[in-house]
Parts: sequence; C-alpha cells; structure tokens
Amino acid sequence: MRFEVLGPVRVWRGERELDLGFPQQRALLALLLAHAGRAVPTGEILDVLWAERPPASAPHVIRRYAGALRRLLEPGLPPRAPGRRLLRRADGYLLDATTDEVDLLRFRELTRQGRRAAATGRAEAAARHFGRALGEWRGPVVMGLPESVRAHVRFTAVQRELLDTVRMAADAALLAGHAEQVLPALRRATAHDPLDEPLHARLVLTLAACGLQAEALRAYDDIRRRLAADLSVTPGPELTAAHTRVLRQEVRGAGGGGGEAGVPAPVESVRTGSLGPAARLPPDPGVFVGREAETRRLSALGRTAGVVVVGGMAGVGKSALVAHWAHRAAAARFPDGRLYVDLGGFAVGRATVEPAEALRIMLAALGVSARRMPDGAAARAGLYRTLLAGRRVLVVLDDALDTEQLRPLLPAAPGCLTVVTSRNALPGLVAEGARPLRLEPPSAEDALAILTRRAGPGRAAAEPAAADEIVAHCGRLPLALAVVAGRAAAHPRLPLAAVAAELRARHGSLDALPALRPALLGSCRRLPDDSARLFQQLSRHPGALITPATAASLTGLPARRSRLLLGHLAESHLLAEPAPGCYTLHPLLRALATELAATDERRPAD
Repeated sequence: MRFEVLGPVRVWRGERELDLGFPQQRALLALLLAHAGRAVPTGEILDVLWAERPPASAPHVIRRYAGALRRLLEPGLPPRAPGRRLLRRADGYLLDATTDEVDLLRFRELTRQGRRAAATGRAEAAARHFGRALGEWRGPVVMGLPESVRAHVRFTAVQRELLDTVRMAADAALLAGHAEQVLPALRRATAHDPLDEPLHARLVLTLAACGLQAEALRAYDDIRRRLAADLSVTPGPELTAAHTRVLRQEVRGAGGGGGEAGVPAPVESVRTGSLGPAARLPPDPGVFVGREAETRRLSALGRTAGVVVVGGMAGVGKSALVAHWAHRAAAARFPDGRLYVDLGGFAVGRATVEPAEALRIMLAALGVSARRMPDGAAARAGLYRTLLAGRRVLVVLDDALDTEQLRPLLPAAPGCLTVVTSRNALPGLVAEGARPLRLEPPSAEDALAILTRRAGPGRAAAEPAAADEIVAHCGRLPLALAVVAGRAAAHPRLPLAAVAAELRARHGSLDALPALRPALLGSCRRLPDDSARLFQQLSRHPGALITPATAASLTGLPARRSRLLLGHLAESHLLAEPAPGCYTLHPLLRALATELAATDERRPAD
C-alpha cells in the first residue's frame, strides 16, 4: 500500500487508488499518518475533526470512521476483528505502516540522510538526499481537507519541516554547484510562505547561480515591498546580503562543481567533538562563588529554549557564569562540541566583531578550511546552519551588541542551544522566542566570599568590618571586588582597613577603582544622545528611586518621553527596574554618571 499526506491525502492498494470517504474520515487518516507510527490520543482527534466544541456523539463518530477505514485498508476483514493496520490503543488509535509505504516517513528518512551528509561536508550527497526528500512533496500538506483541519498544529508542523528541508537543500545545492536542481522547490516554498526571509534569500542566490540575475533582483524587490506593506519592516541582514552579492555579481553560474557556483565546495571533514581552538570556550573561572540559583535557572531555560540571553550590567559576572555552567552542567548535554565567540559588543579599544567574521571563526572550528570558506555573512550562515543540522552543539556568543549582530549566528538545528551574554536586554531576540536571564549583583554573603577567595585566606576573617565595608563600597559588583581583591593580594601586608579607608575617602567617584572605569564606559558609548544625557542627569537625583516624573523634572522633557528613555537605560542594564515604573541606579554607575556629567559641564559650548 502507499499513503500520501505531503499534498492531497491519498491511498493506493497496488495501482488502484482507494476512495477515502467523508472529509472527516480523510482527516482522521491524515492525522494517523502525521503521527508516523505513534498512537493518536482521542483528544487530538476531537480537536482536528471538530474545530469548535465536539458534539456529544463525537466518540461514537470516531469509532465509526475508524471502523470504516479499517475495512477500507483490509477488505474482507471479519466484523469486529482488530486487523493489523488500524489498531485501537488505550486512549486513541495507531496506524501501522512502514517507511516505504508513507511519503512523510520516506521524506523524514531522506532528510536525516541529507543532514548527516551535510554535517560531514559531503555537499553532493546532501543535495542528492534533500532533492529526493523534496520529491515526495506534491503540494500543501493534506491539501483538499477543510481549512480548519489544515490549520491544526500537527499539519502546520509538517509543512514547516518541508520548508526547513528546502532551506538545507538550497544550501547544499549551492555548495555543490547544482543550484538548478533546487530552484523548483524554492519557488514553491516561497509561494507557500511569502514572508520567510531566509527562504527568499536562498531563492535570490539560487536564481543568480542559475544565471537568472534579473529575476533574482525582481524576487528581492518583491519580498522587500511585501515586508514593507505587510509588516512595516525592511529586509534583514541575510536577505540584504544575498541582494548585495547579486548586485556585485559575486554569485556565478551553476554547474561544474562547487567552485563554480560562487560558494565553496564541500568541507573536507567535520569530526564530532573536534572543534578548533579559535572557537573553544574560555577556561572555567578559577574563582567562582555562589550563583547556585542562577546556575539552576540557566540549566532549566536551556532545556526548554533554543536561545538563552544572560543579561546584566558591566562586571556583574555574566561571562563567568556562562563559562562555569558550560564547562560543568552542559558538558554531557552537547556531545558534538561547544563553540565560543567573543563578539566584543561593548569592549573599549577594539572593534565589534561583525557577523561574517564570527561565522568565519566558528566555521573554521567546525573544520572548514580557508580555501573552502564562503564569502559574505549570508553564505557563511547557510553553511554554518547546514553543518550544525542534526547535531547537538552548545554555542556561546559572549558580549553581544544587538539582535542584528546575533541573527546570522543562531543555528537552526533543534538539538543546539545558543547562550548569549550582553549588556543589552535584546528585546527583539526575546520577542522572537529567546528566554532571558537577568543577572543581578550577588548577595552580600556571596560578595564577601568572592573578596575572601581573591584577597587571600584569612584576611577577611581577620578584619570582618573592613571586609564588609569594601563589599558595600563595591556595590557587591564582582568585577569591582576582583579589582580591590587583586590589589590586596598584591600587597599582603596592606590591611583591608586601609583599602576600605581609601574607598571611603573617594566614595562617589571611580578614582579608587580606575580599572573599572573602561568596563563601565563601554556600556555608555553606544547610547543615543538623549539617553546618554538623561543618564548623566540622573546623578543629580539624591533619592534611591527614580520615576518618570523624577526624570522629567531633571530634564524638562515630557513624562512620556522620560519614561521611554528610562526604559531604554533599563534595557541597556544601566538602570534596574525593581518594580514597574520605578528604577534604581547602581552606586558605581551613579559615580560614572557624575563623572560624565562633570566632563560635559566643563566642555566649552559650540
């Protein structure tokens, strides 16, 4: 027998197509096929067959449909015989069919083979497997059934599988120099999802690789106008990069092997767990104290999300927490390796790492040689996602600047986890499904433990009052504590009381912590002018709590505008928001704001 759901729902016995009866009966069969050898709970059958509230007779109707299908699939079956095809289970039904009999199962098996080939750098084989998988696709999933049925999550998930495979097929075909083979599937996929930017980026590149440059430019213009009209957005970096490559004629004609398609030939090898040193994790922090709750929270988020954003102010210990967690808790979960890139988003004195360079670092770690390295972020992102397909890899992106820098670096593989650290709350990424973890300064007890561990054994215990005062002047900030403890450790005869007295004498400034100033300044250098001015003016407010009314009184701006600026400072982790509409300024950030305000006041007027 042959069963089909990747298009119209159809069944053949030999060369004869069977009449599947009423639409609801066909919908039941489609649901059984979509579950691929697993039992379908009765509750899900009710959801599919009756979009609204099912009638009281629904269980009886389901049994009648199941009986009719059983007799259809096994003619001559005695009445009430269970048969061997459509089986009753404790809470539902199961259709027993082999991979060779069901188009969806064949599609999934061929897609798995394509992913394995791509992960080991065999682009020719990957393109072949993906092409055969897409050969099973004959139209919209369960075409012909009512819209309420086709919109069910079980069928939309299958449709998403098809589109994911089209993307991987396009990447492999471009690598192998056989762009023309995937063009029909890309046209169909972009027609099905007219706002999917990664699909359209591949369509633009594939059209150009097939020698259809004018059509590639028209395709870009069509999606650009559609994005503006339907979503009021402009094309993202991947689609823009594809358009730029076509304009520069960097995508050459297909045929003749990998080097002729404007993209590299297959990588020589990618060995599981053999990531190169350029992208390896930094060492586990030598001094790591506390953070048990945050570590547990990071582990929990990593089990349920594909992207976790660890945010917080400069020096709060984001990178240390992630490195510590990655070395310990995550080691067993990601057998295919761990990738790390310091994106330098807020670093002072060096440029932020561009997505294309970050992708080069990670691709090199995955075994892609310089000779095979694609040009441009879009092509590198496509190869990167293809290589990670079907693998379980932890990707750590440290010190990210913004969502646009990150989007090309996020793997599409469901088994991978990306952990991002940033001084930006990255609301755009969170809106797209990333899970946030905001890191606050540690408790006073943990902060004292950091000072004790770093300053040397016994010193804090010998001078407890001085140690507590140091912790307070440092605002419990781990980086500030490390700076002070480093000085104390370098001068073992210097009493902690003397260190505390120096901090006390310079309270309200960063003069006693000069090494901290560049790190904090890095958080301010990318602020818009109006947000930067408000940050400086907040230093004049003597109270602990800051409200929009407070900010308005300091700046003369309307309360609504002040509220927006305060929100932006909170997203930049320059303010904390302990309650909605109420903000606080860390004492060291207040000291920085005071310094910056004084600098501006001394600057001559234009």
